[in-house]
Amino acid sequence: MTSGSPRTPEWRGRLGAYVALTKPRIIELLLVTTLPTMILAEGGMPGLWLVLATLVGGTAAAASANVFNCYLDRDIDAVMNRTSRRPLVTGEVTPRAALVLASVLGVFSLLWFALLVNAASAWLTFAAIAIYVVGYTMLLKRRTSQNIVWGGIAGCMPVFIGWSAVTGGLDWAAVALFGVIFFWTPPHYWPLSIKFTKDYRDAGVPMLPVVASSTRVAGEMILYTVAMIACSLALVPLAGMSWVYTVVAIGLGAWFLTSCVLMLRRAQDPARGKLRAMKVFHASITYLTALFVMVAVDVFLPF
Repeated sequence: MTSGSPRTPEWRGRLGAYVALTKPRIIELLLVTTLPTMILAEGGMPGLWLVLATLVGGTAAAASANVFNCYLDRDIDAVMNRTSRRPLVTGEVTPRAALVLASVLGVFSLLWFALLVNAASAWLTFAAIAIYVVGYTMLLKRRTSQNIVWGGIAGCMPVFIGWSAVTGGLDWAAVALFGVIFFWTPPHYWPLSIKFTKDYRDAGVPMLPVVASSTRVAGEMILYTVAMIACSLALVPLAGMSWVYTVVAIGLGAWFLTSCVLMLRRAQDPARGKLRAMKVFHASITYLTALFVMVAVDVFLPF
């Protein structure tokens, strides 16, 4: 008992380091969009086994992509204050161990979906990992200010995966949900980039706030938000959503759009005070979570 106790903190610390590489908070947000999508596709609650199988596979796939991202970006992570304590930078996890973990998780997720869900979801999972690892991390992130726009497609894939897990294919309603997340991603991520502009500049990563003024960034956020709201409302005719969903979607969209407009006004007139970019960042998470919860709830409304 005594001899084993000193090892416990070290074991937990090592496990925590590996878990940190998977970026659990990002995975949580991906799962928040997957389950409501499955409920909408089913028109009710899917079977418990299918839900668990999809969420487990989705978690493994997202974890794989995130660990690959940490492995490939470990050089710039070391430069940025925000990421300088990641396990690959501190040496808690070796690059080889991270690469093995990412590969194992990726292969596991693909086999899991292929054997326990269906082929369509397995292929979509493969596409999601490839888009994030190759498309975003390797090709776009260090080369263009539009990196998060097109790289963000990977974050939209859980709705396709969840829909295909239930139906074996895709539908226009799934495309509308995909559009919501696609247009949500820039106004979600750019506020975070504004807060850490110096980090990205020092690391040579051309996020839009690094190469453009805050006024332009806020203006583009408004355009993407309007498109996001349009996609959320397109779901009404495409999926037969009720008036309750319609009212909530309009209210949530107006609320988040207002936060972006206020940010633009502060960018245009510094006398109004700080940009409060992180307030918009947190509002974006609240918006997406509330909207997808409403997607699920609407299915069970008695009208």
